Amino acid sequence: MHNRSGLVKIAAGWLLGLLLAASAAVITIQLVNTNYFGPQQRVQEYLQALHDGDGAKALGLLQATVPDANAAVLDGEGLKAAAAGTSNVHLGNPASQPDGRVKIDVDYTIDGTALSTNFLLEPTGTRWLFFTSWDLVPTTLPTLDVSVVNETQAALNGVQVNMPSGRNSFAVFYPGRYTAEFQSQYFRAPAVTSTVSSANGKPAAVALDTEPTSALLTQVNSKVHQYLDGCAKQEVLLPAACPFSNRTDNRVLGPINWSVVSYPKINISAYGGKWVLAPLTVTAQVDYKEQQLYSGAISEVKTAQDFGFTAKLKVSETGISVTPVVEY
Repeated sequence: MHNRSGLVKIAAGWLLGLLLAASAAVITIQLVNTNYFGPQQRVQEYLQALHDGDGAKALGLLQATVPDANAAVLDGEGLKAAAAGTSNVHLGNPASQPDGRVKIDVDYTIDGTALSTNFLLEPTGTRWLFFTSWDLVPTTLPTLDVSVVNETQAALNGVQVNMPSGRNSFAVFYPGRYTAEFQSQYFRAPAVTSTVSSANGKPAAVALDTEPTSALLTQVNSKVHQYLDGCAKQEVLLPAACPFSNRTDNRVLGPINWSVVSYPKINISAYGGKWVLAPLTVTAQVDYKEQQLYSGAISEVKTAQDFGFTAKLKVSETGISVTPVVEY
């Protein structure tokens, strides 16, 4: 009787141990399933791939189709820059959907603006009998349209990109921040940023308004000054190929002296696919003595007036030319 009681206790102990082991195994499977094979893990891997600039991995995880667009920022430094602007990332809990799928909302901020992206995932089987596999539902990458005035190149997230006829469309990952800009010796376009938060809808297009740099304005201004100073050196009432002019019916005595009172303001703008100079106005003064033909009286003439003219501007890699155009 004593032996039978001992056996029951041993069996009960073994049974309790088995139950505890089974319970621990279930809990372990649940924890592993959630932390290592759950849908959140898939999203986290995708976000990490963006941060690493690993476009191939990100594309595989997202199971996305690449549209017919430029792929310059789908990998490497351009992709890293897109993800670098994302901070305060928080992954929400999976929300069950009617079709067996789950939705995970990812909250984050870009440049201080709170945004959210939702990812849809679906179960695709099991691993090692116990662990559910999840994949992101296939989608198509969005495209970002970029334009630049009077240029055929630009920079997108620091990557130099071609801009045929000043336009191009780029395939982009999300979430991300995409900044375009243009900078050369003579022209620049301030940076413009567009934020992409989902595959749905069209991201805000980026339009770069190119403008002349101070270096170009300085050189053009110098050439215009040189031209007008050359006009002022001509000791005649009608300097050749110049906007200055003065007429008189009297006899001119002594030297004719021209001087520039104020030089034109330089304004360069885009027009018809080219860069043009706005009409120019110079104020010049002429000094000379003249004698009245009938009375013989001698008087001093000192007259300042405005003269208008235009100029053709040509900017190339080899230099700048400014060709004044004077109409009489």
